Formats: sequence, C-alpha cells, structure tokens
Amino acid sequence: MANRVAAIDVGLRRIGTAISPDGKIAIPQNPILRKNRNQAANDVSRFLQEWGIETLVVGIPDGSSHQEMKKRIEHFVSLLDFDGEVVYVDEGFTSHEAKEATKGIMRHKKDGRLDSIAAAKILERWLDSARI
Repeated sequence: MANRVAAIDVGLRRIGTAISPDGKIAIPQNPILRKNRNQAANDVSRFLQEWGIETLVVGIPDGSSHQEMKKRIEHFVSLLDFDGEVVYVDEGFTSHEAKEATKGIMRHKKDGRLDSIAAAKILERWLDSARI
C-alpha cells in the first residue's frame, strides 16, 4: 500500500483535497474553488498529476435521497484526466466531523479549508479500511 493516494470531497462550490504520500496519514491540501465544472476538473486533474497520485478516493453520499448528487459526482470524476484507480467511499458525516475537529481552532469560513479537512477524513476512513 505504498502508492500515492488522494481524496476529494466534491461540492457544488468547493472541492476539498487531501493526500496520503505514505499510505498511513491523510494531509489536507488547498481546496479547489469551483467556477465551473471544466475548470474544476482541470484543476483536480493537475493536482493529481502534480502529486503523482495512483489511487483517488472520492467521497460520495449514501442513501436514496442523495442519488442526484451521487450522479453529479460520478459525472465530475469522469471528466478528470486520470487513469489511476478510483474508489468511491461513503462520505457520511465527514463534514460534521471536520467542523467538530476544528471547533475553537479555526473560524468556519467558506474558504474550502473545512472541505479539505473533510477530504482528509474520507481518506482516513479508506486508509483504515484498507489496513484491515
């Protein structure tokens, strides 16, 4: 499991990003602010290439009430210039976990930092399950 792994938390305005250079820890990265789908896909593709990512973990909502967002996320991933492995994992409660983890530490602005912390939570979840 020594390959380079990244996670994204795809939102309508921001995309949180995180990497794991060693398969052990998840490190939040700068979020990608989304002006439009193509710009965001290009920015994510560039991020993946810059880090030499081999596996991309994508947070996806679970449950029937989230089918539309799930389709949007899958479509977005199809726009990426990435030929590595793509793994979808349940992102349930990661945004809440990110808010709780940073309560009192940072102001919760809409600058995308929380989205990247949520992406790190998604990546941690996947790394934990891959170690079992």
